[in-house]
Amino acid sequence: MNQLRKFSRKFLKEMKSTTIRVPATSANMGPGFDTMGIALDIWNELTVEKSENFELIIEGEGSDELPKNTTNLVCVALSKAFKAAGKTVPSLKYTCKQIIPHSRGMGSSSAAIVSGILAGLVMSNHELPVKSTEHFLQIAANIEKHPDNVAPALYGGCQIGINTESERGWLTSRINLPHGLQCVLFVPNFHAPTKEARAILPNSYTKEEVIKNLGAIATLVHGLNSKRFDKLKWGVRDAMHQPQRSGNFPHLFPCLKAAGEHGAFGTYLSGAGPTICALTHGTSGNWIAQKSAETNEKQIAMAMKRAAKDAGIDGKYF
Repeated sequence: MNQLRKFSRKFLKEMKSTTIRVPATSANMGPGFDTMGIALDIWNELTVEKSENFELIIEGEGSDELPKNTTNLVCVALSKAFKAAGKTVPSLKYTCKQIIPHSRGMGSSSAAIVSGILAGLVMSNHELPVKSTEHFLQIAANIEKHPDNVAPALYGGCQIGINTESERGWLTSRINLPHGLQCVLFVPNFHAPTKEARAILPNSYTKEEVIKNLGAIATLVHGLNSKRFDKLKWGVRDAMHQPQRSGNFPHLFPCLKAAGEHGAFGTYLSGAGPTICALTHGTSGNWIAQKSAETNEKQIAMAMKRAAKDAGIDGKYF
């Protein structure tokens, strides 16, 4: 065992490059504003390698909009890992192969943060403490300022997170997902930067709005955990960010209605938008058997796309 550890340390010290894959996420999930999110089977890939000169290459989504200097979130996150290791960031080449749509409410920023930190840990040969305090999560959530995207990007599945502040910082818990659950996403062809989407929200809420969301998120967690798909319809209803953002997203409520009419169990604004996420599963309830069985995910996708187009919004679906 000691020889294996010595070999592992030597191998890591000699690492010239590393490649990381991180999934997209869908946050808020209706009433879980800034607290709840789910990982999606859509992946970005980051390769970091030692180089004589700094270089950042972006292929795919965001290649024309995202910064190609050290202000890029991948570089910012990687520098945090090197800081934790007590080391200076060397000259590196970054290659970002991006499938996750940029500024669409699908966690592209969290994918950049998580991949940057992990790449930084590998390249700096540094191990973070993992017992109790979730140091990786602390670094990621402190950059993002909330855990609903970074937690599922890091741990996978569906995660719900809170800030315990001085007690132990960010804390996340996994929510069981029913077998066969599928996410169908309609992705509009325009950007909605999170900062702008958050600026729309009020500084205070009524007691009735808070109570409505508390009941909804409890119902959502119960519905997922107990495989009660019939409860997701009410579990994803929100009073704290979706109604307020609907003025900027004319497709929101038409898409919610269309998805429900075509078999979705629950539909919500993904993250800060403008993407819409519908929850469903195939008729067999098993993703392997669904390949040869009638399913409704494409019907839901096409229904949302038509509803959005009627509202003047074009886009694609996943």
